[in-house]
Formats: sequence, C-alpha cells, structure tokens
Amino acid sequence: MTDRSASNVVLITVDSLRADALGDGASPTLDRLADEGVAFENAVAHGNWTPFSFPSILGSRPVFDEGPAIGVASTPTLAERLSEAGIATAGFNAANGFLTDHWGYDRGFDEFEPFVDSSGYSKYLAAHPTVQAWVQLGLSPFRRLATKLRGGDDDRPFADVSRLTDIEDHATGFVARTEDRFFLWIHYMDTHTPYVPAPRHLREVSDRRLGVARMLGSHLRTGLGWDVDESRLATLRTLYDGTVRQVDESVSRILDALAAEGVADETAIVVAGDHGEEFLEHGHLAHYPKLYRELAEVPYFAFVPDGPSRQVTEPVGLDTVAPTVCELLGVDPAPAWAGQSTLPAFEGESIDDGPIVSVAVRGESITSQPIPRRRDDGELLVSVRDDRFTYIEHTESGHHELYDRRVDPGEQTDLSEADHDGVDTTAVADRFSEIVADHVGALGDDVAADEAEESDEIAARLQALGYK
Repeated sequence: MTDRSASNVVLITVDSLRADALGDGASPTLDRLADEGVAFENAVAHGNWTPFSFPSILGSRPVFDEGPAIGVASTPTLAERLSEAGIATAGFNAANGFLTDHWGYDRGFDEFEPFVDSSGYSKYLAAHPTVQAWVQLGLSPFRRLATKLRGGDDDRPFADVSRLTDIEDHATGFVARTEDRFFLWIHYMDTHTPYVPAPRHLREVSDRRLGVARMLGSHLRTGLGWDVDESRLATLRTLYDGTVRQVDESVSRILDALAAEGVADETAIVVAGDHGEEFLEHGHLAHYPKLYRELAEVPYFAFVPDGPSRQVTEPVGLDTVAPTVCELLGVDPAPAWAGQSTLPAFEGESIDDGPIVSVAVRGESITSQPIPRRRDDGELLVSVRDDRFTYIEHTESGHHELYDRRVDPGEQTDLSEADHDGVDTTAVADRFSEIVADHVGALGDDVAADEAEESDEIAARLQALGYK
C-alpha cells in the first residue's frame, strides 16, 4: 500500500461540528487522526444546513444543481461509484431526516439505515422538539444512581436519543461481516442541538458542575428562542464540548473494532463536519441561514495508515470528499463531479480548489420555519471564500458584505463600501460577485417543479430536530 491508497475507507461525518471544536482536549482520538494524517486547515462546507451541504459531500455536486429542490443530484453518488467498482458499501445515518432514501442518499449502498421511524413517540417529538433532551437531563441523576447500584459505569450515553449506540452496532457488524474491500459511511448527530452528552463526558471536558436545573433551563430557553446570557452561553458550549467528547469516544471504539477484525492497517479514515454551529457570534444559536465563518468552516482530514502527516492551508470545499475517497480506493472519480481529489496534497503538492462557494436560503426572517426545502422558499444567499476574504451576497436584494479574515477573523467589520489596507475592496467584491452570478446561473432553473411529498416519519424527525 502506498502513502496515498487504502483497501478500505471509513468516512465519518459529524453534524454541526465547528472547525474549532477539535484540538482543545475534548477529542483526543480525532486529534490524533488529524495530527497523523492530512488536515485541511481551511475546509469550507457548501451550505449552512445538512440538506445544503451533503449534496456536495456524497455527490460532489452543489445543492439545487438540477432544480429547486434539495437532495442529491442524479449524477453518480460516491457509494454508487464505489459499488460499481466492486467495493462493499454501507451507510448509517443517526436519524437525520435530510439524509434518507427520500432525498436519494441510499443510492449505491449495499446496506443503508437512516434510523427514521414513525412510532408514536417520534410523532410526539415532532410537536415537542426538545422534550427528549429535557427527559434525559431530568432523569440523569437517577440513571447514574441506578448504574452505580448495579456496579456498572456510565460509559454509554444514558438515553442515546442520538442513536450513537445503534450507529456503532451497525458499523461494527458490517465490518465483521464483510470479507471484501469496503466503504463505510457513519453520520453522527450528537453535536446537533439539543446537546445531551452522557455525564461522564461532561466531567471529562469541564470542571464546572452543571446542575440538572441549569441544563434544563438552558435547553428550554434556546428551544423557545429566548435570549441567553453569558453564563448560559457557557453552559451550552460546555454541553456541546461534551457531545464532541462523546463522538470522539465512539470513534475510538470504531477504530478498536477495525483493529479487532484485522483491517485497521489497511483502512483510511476521512472525517468532516457537514457545517458549523453558532454561539452568538452573529446574534443567534445553532445554524440559522447565515454563511459566516462559524457556520461555513469545518474540520476535514484524512488519515491513511503509514501515510503522510501534513497540514494543508489552501481553502478546500467538501465537494473534494467523494473524489478523494475514490482515489484512496483506486477508483476513478465520476467525470461529472464538481470537486477534485485532494490526494496531490498528500505528497506535498499545492492544490488550487479556487474560491469556495456556499449557499443558504433565508425566509421572511432569519428564524422562520420550516427550514427551506427549495431554492424558491426564500432568498438565496451565496458566499465566496478564498484564502483571505469572505464575500456574502443576498441575490435578490443585492445586499453584500466583504470581510478580511486576516485582520478580522470573526467577520465583524464589513469592508464592502471602503478601501482597506491598500486593497481595492470594491474590485474584490465585484470579482466575487461575478463568481456568485456564475454559480447561480449554473444551477437548475426548473423552479416550477413540484417537490415530492415528505413521508410522515421524515417530517416527524425533521421537526424533532427543530427543522419544521
């Protein structure tokens, strides 16, 4: 095996994982994989929400590529390309209703399980989006006491609404059953709101003692859209860090399973967040339709056993994931894909992915529900990012913003109307605006097409996640 190939690939995607969520002690396993692999320090998601980002991750095409509706394009998916090459494929999504067969994400998988059901409790959750977090937090002291009385520990999440245990069981079962080369995709939901880590993971990331009442209150306020103060914001960030730790330990167990089956030394691990998460950097929590750094930038790295260890500073989009996985497995990427493989960077070559384009759709207000399923459900926002500037344009109103991340990493000072640091920012904005126009012009324009009706269970799950 060379330093840019593998017999198998495990692709791990983590919902709502910020670029700065790793590397602070909460994620030793993921940090080690990033340190020993090829880490893309300026990776950019192509959308602020899962349905706007994932067409690029698993299909290497932008959302709305063929029309106004979300969903993966008809061009080959990553799993289809690999399956055609004789590689066994499995995909396990921890109940994100936007990543189901309804939207085309089952295509090419020999085994596919989205963990979406239509039980009565699921429908109840649809009307009470954060009640599961309240139940878990309220019962946690009693669960911990019962565990101690049984002589056990709190190794696993205590109610596991994130389906983490199911994900692990299905993933490790697939690896154990599969004798051929394989591609395994796992999508974690733990870091998506509401953040409900097991107690032991909170203890591992913080010395703060977070009482049940405080945790319940924080989820209640955010679930109702109320303002939070600095103290409650710190509570939410601690809970978030606890879920990062929870995912990290799950990944560690997946790696242990690969080793137990004797395939760890021939299996590459690719990790990416599908989008980030906001903690009031621009006035909101979670991931509303904005395209600032906290939502657009994500972790992205690839670990190949006995492969290179490098940091890549050039901006790359997540549409590179599918072609990179293909080339790691010795399969040619689909010609129709928009992204290019990053494998040249594994050997120290420069990669030029060009300015990265991301999109969002905003309704009448930034917090309007349900989340848009179509491009014509609101105004299309498009951002363009290079190694220095971030440009954001509202395509209907013409409003635009420009930020220089070298001196303003938080993207707080709009430079679109004034020259800056010897740079003609008007010219920069004009150049990026042309990229926006080209991107929008290339999207499918069948705006009269009707979207298929959502099934009851998908609609219920989306609302339970706060997506309705």
